Amino acid sequence: MKYQSFLIKYAEIGVKGKNRYMFEDALVKQIRFALKSVDGEFEVTKESGRIYANALSDFDYDDAVEALKRVFGISAICPMVQVDDLGFEELKKQVLQYLDQVYPDKHLTFKVNARRANKHYPKNSEEINRDLGEVILETFPDMQVDVHHPQVMLHVEIRTRINLYSQVIPGPGGMPIGTNGRAMLLLSGGIDSPVAGYMIAKRGVVIEAVYFHAPPYTSDRAKEKVVDLARLVARYAGPMKLHIVNFTDIQLYIYDQCPHEELTIIMRRYMMRIAEMIAEKEKCLALITGESIGQVASQTVQSLAATNEVCTMPVFRPVIGFDKQEIVDISEKIGTFETSIQPFEDCCTIFVAKHPVTKPNINVIRRSEEKLAEKIDEMVKTAVETAEVIRCE
Repeated sequence: MKYQSFLIKYAEIGVKGKNRYMFEDALVKQIRFALKSVDGEFEVTKESGRIYANALSDFDYDDAVEALKRVFGISAICPMVQVDDLGFEELKKQVLQYLDQVYPDKHLTFKVNARRANKHYPKNSEEINRDLGEVILETFPDMQVDVHHPQVMLHVEIRTRINLYSQVIPGPGGMPIGTNGRAMLLLSGGIDSPVAGYMIAKRGVVIEAVYFHAPPYTSDRAKEKVVDLARLVARYAGPMKLHIVNFTDIQLYIYDQCPHEELTIIMRRYMMRIAEMIAEKEKCLALITGESIGQVASQTVQSLAATNEVCTMPVFRPVIGFDKQEIVDISEKIGTFETSIQPFEDCCTIFVAKHPVTKPNINVIRRSEEKLAEKIDEMVKTAVETAEVIRCE
């Protein structure tokens, strides 16, 4: 069957009130953007609770489905045939033609599920179900009715035109990008932070990212790895800016001036400060991290409290209660895992102490940071002003 149209279903948007149209418009915009990556021309329209993507030329079906499966806000993708209302006799012919093309093997159970949005149609839903079921049984005797667990659920939607579909491909769910503000993701080369960015983007948040690079202690290949991860996240989150901060001088200064068991916490606090400064410049309203309680020394509850203390923005930690395998499962699903496990060190791992403090005292940390007062403010300012920006799509 050569489909030319998709019915796009949404779930959560449907419970919105008078502003639902804004969420629908955002979803239409994201669908149009996603389909730009597919060879072919598409028209995306909406009609009273329905969104349609109609192909205006030949296109790659599999590529189109994969593109739509990455659009947050879509709950289901239904390849469909849309026909004009030319009377019930013509509808019966269209239904039989549809089933014959989509299901060459007729040894199947089926059920007809009609919905009559057009109340002027001469038959009600129950009559449509009964009459279409009858003609299907007469034409295809190998097919049998099963109203409880059918192998084929034939949907017939009577609207301005008539939609016929039986395949329902799950979408990613969530909310359309751009409906819930902006946030800045602290992106490393690991497994967790790309997953965190994906999860917050799924709630409709526009994502930007910041990466802390420490040449020559980290290689250009480590930087390229993070750029690759940003591009993989951008397949779901939409185009995003990646801010690459040169963190080497700050790390070396902290290493020279502060107790080594506190290095991880103090460096992390300055990363959060810098990320917040860039976030404010970019009009972001929150920070995002991939921290999970207890995973490493900098992610104990005490360490997280010490890190949080330097931020005025809210910090979103969507994987905070996940174990590692749960995070890995999501990273494999979204296609970031293989890139994340490439053996290129990020700046955090280079300066890790042998015995980092796991229960830092905030007052002690503050006193240690006083040793940095002579130069640190100017170094932070330079790091922010010289950050490289790469657009990832």
